Amino acid sequence: MEVHSDAFKKGWKVVVHDDLLATGGTANAAAELIKMQNAAVAGFAFIADLSFLSGKEKLAKYASEIISLATY
Repeated sequence: MEVHSDAFKKGWKVVVHDDLLATGGTANAAAELIKMQNAAVAGFAFIADLSFLSGKEKLAKYASEIISLATY
């Protein structure tokens, strides 16, 4: 995965938004790319969370704000 070098500026706080939180792999990869640009993850927002797959636990190392509209 790659991101343009000017996508995030140093010190920015970024919210990662995605439709579905399952295992957390996609959001984890996004957080790593943000971190590589010297920016910070301010939080995560999802439409739905499949909580039985424990994706939220994988993301807790990046931000304490992890919200979803529906949890299954």
